Amino acid sequence: MSNRSISWNAALRDVRADRTKAPAGLLSAKARIDLTVRTTRRPLFKAGQFDRAAIMSAAAKAARAHQERFGCTWGEAMSVCLTAAWRAAKLARHMAAH
Repeated sequence: MSNRSISWNAALRDVRADRTKAPAGLLSAKARIDLTVRTTRRPLFKAGQFDRAAIMSAAAKAARAHQERFGCTWGEAMSVCLTAAWRAAKLARHMAAH
């Protein structure tokens, strides 16, 4: 039996690093979602519930720009932009509650 030791700090740091990777363009997608909400005046959360049509519309508009900028597929662009749109909607819900 060998006498090996495990560095738990290094192991947990590696696990966290794997988990916290943000997809390319997530911040710019979030900014585009916020701009779309402001310009269209169509909030993502209103009357106590999410406006799914507004979320999808904002995500699709941001995905077109994301796809042009990063050269990714439509599915990848929609994935990033829907993530950003839902995060923005959940933040709007949180802000409305407080």
